[in-house]
Amino acid sequence: MRARLLANFNIALEAILSNVIRSMLTGLGIIFGVAAVIAMLAIGNGAQQEILEQIKLVGVNNIVITPIVEQVEEEVSEESLVLREPQFSPGLTLLDSRSMVDIIPGIDRVSPEIIMETFLIKDGIRRSAKLVGVDSTYFDMTSFQFAAGRNFSQGQLERGDPVCIIGRGIQTRFFSQENPIGKRIKCGQHWLKIIGVLEQRLISDQSMKNLGIRDYNMDVYTPLNTMLIRYKNRSRLTSAIIQRANSNNRNQEQENTAPINYHQLDRLVIQVTDTDQLAATAEIMARMLERRHYGVVDYEITIPELLLKQQQRTKRIFNIVLGAIAAISLLVGGIGIMNIMLASVMERIREIGLRLAIGAEKKDIVLQFLCEAMLISVSGGFAGVFLGWILAIIVAEVADIPTTVSIFSIMLSFGVAAGVGLIFGITPARRAAEQDPIASLRYE
Repeated sequence: MRARLLANFNIALEAILSNVIRSMLTGLGIIFGVAAVIAMLAIGNGAQQEILEQIKLVGVNNIVITPIVEQVEEEVSEESLVLREPQFSPGLTLLDSRSMVDIIPGIDRVSPEIIMETFLIKDGIRRSAKLVGVDSTYFDMTSFQFAAGRNFSQGQLERGDPVCIIGRGIQTRFFSQENPIGKRIKCGQHWLKIIGVLEQRLISDQSMKNLGIRDYNMDVYTPLNTMLIRYKNRSRLTSAIIQRANSNNRNQEQENTAPINYHQLDRLVIQVTDTDQLAATAEIMARMLERRHYGVVDYEITIPELLLKQQQRTKRIFNIVLGAIAAISLLVGGIGIMNIMLASVMERIREIGLRLAIGAEKKDIVLQFLCEAMLISVSGGFAGVFLGWILAIIVAEVADIPTTVSIFSIMLSFGVAAGVGLIFGITPARRAAEQDPIASLRYE
C-alpha cells in the first residue's frame, strides 16, 4: 500500500512540475486566502493582547473617579452679561473614599491618588517628573511588580515618612550604575529615601491616549500622608482662597485668573468585588457624590474595564467579518482547483486510459489526482502562511497596529487549505477513475 501511494504521489508530482505555471496560477486562490486568514487573525490576536494589557494597566473591576474643576458659567441676555454664582462643593476628598467603603457594599479596595508636577535632582542632574501620593493598595490594584525593594509599610503611611518608590525609568536616568535602594533623591523641595523600584511596564502611545494614563516608568510614588503633609493639601483653607472668595471684581477675576483646583484628590480608584456589579456600584457612587458635593457634578466616573470589553467585542465582530471574507477566498481557491483539475482530466484522457490498460486500478487514478490537488493546495498553504506573516509585519509597521501570528492560526489556515484541496479534488479524481480504458485510448 505504501509503495502504491508513493508511486501515485510521484506521478502527481511529475504532472505538476511539467506545467509549473498553470499549477502556480491554480494555487493563487489558496495562497491569497491563507495569507488573508493569517493576517486577519494576527490583527485580531494583536488587538486582543493589547486590550488585555490595557485592562492590566487600569486594573480589574475598577471604577475610576476623576475631579473636574468647575468653571464659572456665563448667561448672556440681550441687556447685559450676568454671571451665575457658582455653588459650593468641597471637591473630591479622602472623606468621599472613606464614606464609600463604609456605606456601599461590595467594595474591595480603594486607592486615592494625588498627582503633582515637580522636578528631581541628583548629582547635578535635574529632570521634570510626576510625584504621586498613594497608599500600599495602589500597587496591588494596578498589578505592579517590584524589581527591587518593597512596598510602603503601615507606619510609613500613617506617619507620612519622606520615602518613595521610583519607576524603572527614574532608576535608569539617575541610578544607572548603582543600586538606588536606600539612596536619597531630591523631589521638589524635599529629599526622599528610595525604598523600592518597580518593574518596567511597556505602555504604547495609543494606550496612554485611549486610557488617559501616563508613563508609569517615570513616576515617583510617595505615601499619601507624605504628600498631604509635606507637599500640598488642597482641602486646607489658605489666605489665597479667602482673598479669592472675597474678591468683588468677579469679571476681572474670570478673565485673568485660571480656575482653582479645589479637589484634594486627583484620582480615586475603587475596586469592586463582583464584575456584574460594576455599573450598579458606579450609579450608587454618582448619587452619593452628588449629595456630598451639594448637587455640583464636579467629578467624572468611568469604568475602564467595561469600556475595554465593549471595544473587545466590537473588534471581535470586526475580525469575524474579516475572517469570513478571507475564508471566501479559500472557497474560491478550492473551486479554482476543482475546475483546473476537471480540465486536466479532459486533457489527459489518453494517459488515464494507458495507465488503466497496463494494470492500474481505479483507486490508483483517484489517488493520483487527489495527490495533485493536495500538492497544489498544500504548497499554496505554505506560500500563503509566509505571505500572511509578511503582511502582518507590514501592517504592524505601517499602520502601527499590534499583530500577533500564533501557531493556532498557522495550523488552522494550513489545515483548511489541505482540506480544501482534498474536498475539491475528489470530484475530478472520481471523474478520472470512471473513464473507460478502451475509449480513453481511442480519444483524440
